[in-house]
Amino acid sequence: TQKQMAKLLGVSLKAVHSYEQGWRTVPPAVERHVFFLVSLAHAVVPATLCWDVRGCPPERRAECPASQFERGDICWLVNGTFCNGSDLGSWESKMTTCRSCPVFTSRIPL
Repeated sequence: TQKQMAKLLGVSLKAVHSYEQGWRTVPPAVERHVFFLVSLAHAVVPATLCWDVRGCPPERRAECPASQFERGDICWLVNGTFCNGSDLGSWESKMTTCRSCPVFTSRIPL
């Protein structure tokens, strides 16, 4: 229900209603939280790891926060990752790239 979703996301019931109706845009932090919760519910074993998919050389991987936390399966959730060799910047620009990546799509059914 909307009430359950509001409680789960830590937002008001009115906020959830506004997101669903399109009256408000979903803030990046709330969107990230939704993606994370969905990824937990749809986890694929074995996990697809970003550095395997992207073929990252060891020196790039050593600098990447997803690798430092050993979370190549949820790299899309970690800020400052080096997808395509560079930091993707804001959540919006990062998700533009992540939405077409096999690591993300293996965790989030679109």
